[in-house]
Amino acid sequence: MAAPALQQPSYLLVSTRFSCLYIIFTFYLCLFLFLTVVSLCLQANLKADWTIKPLHQRCNELSKIIDDFPAKELHAIFPWLVESVFGSLDGILSGWNLRYLQARMAEYNIAVDFLGPSGPMMKLVYKLQAEEYKYEFPVSYLPGPIKSSIQAGVLPDCPLFHNKIQFPMSGLLLLNPFEYYMFNFASSLIAPKVRNYPPGQHGSCSDSAYFVLVDTYLKYFLPTEGNVPPSPFSDTMGTVASPAPRSPSVPYVGYGGHSTSLLKRHITHQPSVNADPAAQEIWRSETLLQVFVEMWLHHYSLEMYQKLQSPQVKEPFTPSEEHVLVVRLLVKHLHAFSSSLKQESIFSSPSAHSHSSPLEELKRVVVQRFVQQKLYVFLQHCFGHWPLDASFRAVLETWLSYIQPWRYTGEKNNTQADGQNRTVPDKWASFVQENLLVYTKLFQGFLNRAMRTDLVNAKNALMVFRVAKVFVQPNLSEMIQKAEQLFLEPEHAILQRQNRVFLTPSHGGSFLSSRQPMGTDSVFKVKSHVYSLEGQDCQYNLMFGPDLRKNVLKLIQIIAQARQTAKRISDHSTEMAANNSFLSWFSVGSSDHNNTFNGGEMDDMGEGVKKTHEFLDKALDYLCQIFRLNAGQLSQLIINVASVDDEGASKQLPDCIPSENGLLLTDLGRLQIINGLRRFEIEYQGDPELQPIRSYENAFLVRLMFQISSFINARFGDHMEALCSRQDLLGSIGRHYLRSSLKVAEQWRKSPVTRQMRERPQRARLSLRVLASYRTLLILLLLYMLFALLSFSVLSSTGLILIVKHNDWKRFFPPFTAISLLLQSN
Repeated sequence: MAAPALQQPSYLLVSTRFSCLYIIFTFYLCLFLFLTVVSLCLQANLKADWTIKPLHQRCNELSKIIDDFPAKELHAIFPWLVESVFGSLDGILSGWNLRYLQARMAEYNIAVDFLGPSGPMMKLVYKLQAEEYKYEFPVSYLPGPIKSSIQAGVLPDCPLFHNKIQFPMSGLLLLNPFEYYMFNFASSLIAPKVRNYPPGQHGSCSDSAYFVLVDTYLKYFLPTEGNVPPSPFSDTMGTVASPAPRSPSVPYVGYGGHSTSLLKRHITHQPSVNADPAAQEIWRSETLLQVFVEMWLHHYSLEMYQKLQSPQVKEPFTPSEEHVLVVRLLVKHLHAFSSSLKQESIFSSPSAHSHSSPLEELKRVVVQRFVQQKLYVFLQHCFGHWPLDASFRAVLETWLSYIQPWRYTGEKNNTQADGQNRTVPDKWASFVQENLLVYTKLFQGFLNRAMRTDLVNAKNALMVFRVAKVFVQPNLSEMIQKAEQLFLEPEHAILQRQNRVFLTPSHGGSFLSSRQPMGTDSVFKVKSHVYSLEGQDCQYNLMFGPDLRKNVLKLIQIIAQARQTAKRISDHSTEMAANNSFLSWFSVGSSDHNNTFNGGEMDDMGEGVKKTHEFLDKALDYLCQIFRLNAGQLSQLIINVASVDDEGASKQLPDCIPSENGLLLTDLGRLQIINGLRRFEIEYQGDPELQPIRSYENAFLVRLMFQISSFINARFGDHMEALCSRQDLLGSIGRHYLRSSLKVAEQWRKSPVTRQMRERPQRARLSLRVLASYRTLLILLLLYMLFALLSFSVLSSTGLILIVKHNDWKRFFPPFTAISLLLQSN
């Protein structure tokens, strides 16, 4: 009989299992420590080489590292690498200075290729994306409305921020690699400018590496043809490991959406990526677009926009010209992307929309849902706060690009033979209706700016011409009037129709969609658009109403005045050029050194005036066509301007009101100064003896003559007053040289001075500063030599010079008229 098998004690089995677990744990711990050491060494080597090696060598080494090392080791260096490329969020570290890297620089192509959609940097992003790593982004560097919402415990409406906020509130967002990269890329545009950037290397914004990368990303992730290329890295299931696409239950909400508290709102986990493989195509496209819109346009909430209507409210964020130009690039591409929607998708039935591809559905709603409201608030702020100079052209072109989506359809419509603008197709009437305020309210804002701008400047005249040329396009003004009529339709008439919900941009509206019937739905679209931005109690001002028509007539008068001013500037410059002769060195010509009426803002006077006339003439013609002004009305306005602005108007004072503190300009006076119609003769009102030493004066003689004059005035002041009070020849000469009350009074009449200065008593005093001028000394030397040849003594020559310079005696000595002209300016 066989003996029973001996069973191993249970404690030995537990000990064996524990030993195995210990060995496995030790192995993974050693592996983790090894990978950590490798990552630290890799990061340390990269940091050491970053400041030594040139850019092309660094990029080549980084490309090899990205290809050779696994994601676990690259994970640690990714945040440092992103900051090293784009700079720190606070602007202290400059990174690669992509905003200033121009095409003419050697590093330009290297940076663009490395950061391109198919470059090594994006390959690293996809490699980390497949492992589902998370990175922290500070909430404090988000735009103001988003930051305030999160800090107040309210979840932002944009789905981009869902499931990314930590509990309890830590002030950080948890982002996947693609989101983290795009957030830092977009933030580098609005980050503070680097102080230590070398000067003199700034160039055109459109030539910078940053601008080109934005354009490349938009064309790659929002293609007008084909689909977005897939990621080169996939998980074991064959699906790109990425965050889940937008759930259909999560709408895109604009400013009018209701915010919910983070503590009360249950945030469900997003569905698995394998739930909807078709939607996987556009998750990167949606992410890129939402990041760009939220970081570049969402700096002003609707509440802040309404507060900004009050001049007491100061908004700390002011967009730069470069920022606005990048926004324009975004607007232009989104119009082209939206217009590339397939024709069969446009006219298909509503039930077929659910079966269309995600990219086609994104094209259908991209402009209205993502951009419309935030861009309107952004432009409204720029129109009200941008400086009154030519840099406003960037804002203007962004606005004009948005309100002309038909320019980016790819259709090559030739202009008519008569040179007029092409007709706006009727299919864009829905877009005009859903963006009515962008046309009318911003046009009123531009009108107010134009009336306060110097239209004599060719660049400012060009902006007026550009706006008038856009709005004069055939069929556009009729579309705007039709949209205004829909908005003004009475409420009771709407309630009698079918009961439908307002089709707001946040609930499925689209300018390319024809799902809804016209009539009632068009009225709801227009009203919901206006009320969502301006509130239910808004006072809408008709673009073609009487109030705006009055402002247009004022602008036409200002344009007519600017044309005459430009002509006067041209004539004045011609006279100045004719008088620029050799005798002007002796001050025989104009001695008005304080003259500001010289048109100096134009680089080329003749060409600038010619362009100004051309732009203003066309703008007048276009405005008359837009607002249906007949030739008789225009002629009467121009005649009225010509009758008021005669040849001597430039010598009159601007319209002002006397006060205790001097003259106060009226609104009319400000317009007269801005357009160069009238001006103050701004001259030095202080003590002439204390003016700064000029380049044509001898510094030693100026100080010496001042001391001598001060001594004589203090010692013989009473005697000089008595001399000036005499009515004979000596008294006349004394008043001429010792007192200039009449000249001072004339200067004060043409200059804005206070009553205290006008009432200041003028005492007789001697000024010898003129003898410190090299010009005066040379003229006196020549005159004394001339009189010496004529056998005049020094004393008689001096007396003769004093008498000849006296105005009252020039007519009695015709031979000395030329001498008097030489001495008059001294």
